[in-house]
Amino acid sequence: MDETGASADSGSRSWPTRVVPPELEERYLVEGWWDDRSLGQLLDDHLTAHGGNEFRVWSDHRPWRGTTGEVHDWARRFARSLVDRGLQPGDVVAMQLPNCVEAAVVFWGTALAGCVIVPIVHFYGPREVGFILGQAQPDLVVVGDCFGALELSAVVKSCADQWSGRVATIALTCPAPDLGEWLAEEPLDLPVPIDPSTPALIAYTSGTTADPKGVMHTHRSIGAEIRQLSGIQAPQGKPPLTGAPVGHAIGMLAGLLLPVARNQPIHLIDVWNPAAVLSAMVEADLNGGSGATFFLQSLIDHPDCGPEHLALMGEVGLGGASVPRSFAERAIGLGVSVSRAYGSTEHPSTTGAPADLPQHRRATTDGRAMIGVELRVVDPEGADVPTGTPGEVWSRGPDLFAGYTDASATVDSVDVDGWYHSGDIGVLDEGWLTITDRLKDIIIRGGENISAAEVEGALLDLAGVAEVAVVAAPDSRLGEHGCVFFRMLAGEVAPTLDDVRRHLEAVGLARQKWPEEVRVITVFPRTASGKVRKVDLRATLGPDDSFTTG
Repeated sequence: MDETGASADSGSRSWPTRVVPPELEERYLVEGWWDDRSLGQLLDDHLTAHGGNEFRVWSDHRPWRGTTGEVHDWARRFARSLVDRGLQPGDVVAMQLPNCVEAAVVFWGTALAGCVIVPIVHFYGPREVGFILGQAQPDLVVVGDCFGALELSAVVKSCADQWSGRVATIALTCPAPDLGEWLAEEPLDLPVPIDPSTPALIAYTSGTTADPKGVMHTHRSIGAEIRQLSGIQAPQGKPPLTGAPVGHAIGMLAGLLLPVARNQPIHLIDVWNPAAVLSAMVEADLNGGSGATFFLQSLIDHPDCGPEHLALMGEVGLGGASVPRSFAERAIGLGVSVSRAYGSTEHPSTTGAPADLPQHRRATTDGRAMIGVELRVVDPEGADVPTGTPGEVWSRGPDLFAGYTDASATVDSVDVDGWYHSGDIGVLDEGWLTITDRLKDIIIRGGENISAAEVEGALLDLAGVAEVAVVAAPDSRLGEHGCVFFRMLAGEVAPTLDDVRRHLEAVGLARQKWPEEVRVITVFPRTASGKVRKVDLRATLGPDDSFTTG
């Protein structure tokens, strides 16, 4: 243990987990958010009780249909193979697989064996994968041979200078699921016991600005997260169709954890094709469109979308990226019940709102603190600001992460009282939180800070605009100026710089906030959670030493 936190011994590893204040630990145990079950035990309890639920992978190339019980059996046999090969509780298994049945087998099986799972988004390349493997130093990497044009195993092999260890390659080119020698003949009888206060998984952030951060969640914190999200969703809601990658926190929760806890069928789709999603929704009576705004927007904008699809959407939760008010209002106008939510890999479910709360509040704010979660909005000195005043959002709760794999980063983000300093700017009004900006998502023009989110919001009403992103561009005179990237609806002509200026003048935005460049883009680069990768947009504007964060 050092001043950054406690070193939690988990098998052969010692993790720099933060110290949870004793009064918070006692509260979470008394209130039932934490218990002594490992993630493996939690999964095994639910899967054993409800093994007859459908498990289906929607894919043009490798569709699969069976039951959660079948996948649970494979996971137990995979867990046995890990134990037989000498992996101990707390050893690390990394997984780079698309949305496929093998991903569930490896994820669940790793948890059953008491090992730490490190999901890696399947489309990450050598830079991201090399960084993650180099930092996490997994005892085993499970990777697909290839997925479409992505040569996944080749990416792992290219990282030999940062990591060298055992690799299990799964032939995703085979038409049927096949884990070969990694499925033991006999399944593991019971989940391997492990201290629930030690890490269960390490989820890496999307890396929108720099190298990803390894976010450690314990068995207790991820269990609390599952309980929180399960409690806020409609009890009789339709099963979701998960298109977010299971290698990312959002897809992992929505596709591999929540349906198990909620006794729901599991439906994954490996490529987000709006036409295929709409077809699957009708065929299997599924809800689609939850997650980042991008997913719902792609469905609503598609010509195949009709009343039967809108009826299936019913209640949709939006989060993981900004949710423009104009789009939320559009979805509501089409009969979709919209609930915005706010969270992060570090604190997955910070705020949200069940569908029985007022629609206006659910669509125009980012929700209320989840049960068990505490919120503060503070000034730069850490003092609470008055209601309605913007400030940095601080939060703490039973689902808050245990720290970063880089202990120094934990010190910068979580204080001794357990408050996570999010770096997001928000406003609290009668308990409802609205995120208005990020501390680092600004343009510093001639010494004046300009909110990119404010400018983006003002430009979304321009005719024909589907999406907009404003970033800082290097400026030899002012240091930085705003550059706006537009993605247009099909057949629409992009606005010119003069059009942008006239529009912003009409809506009353201060002149110094107006962008001074306009770019048009067909497809925005995105993180696995659906956020626009602004670092990639900035890279198209030329080198600039001032862009160290974003």
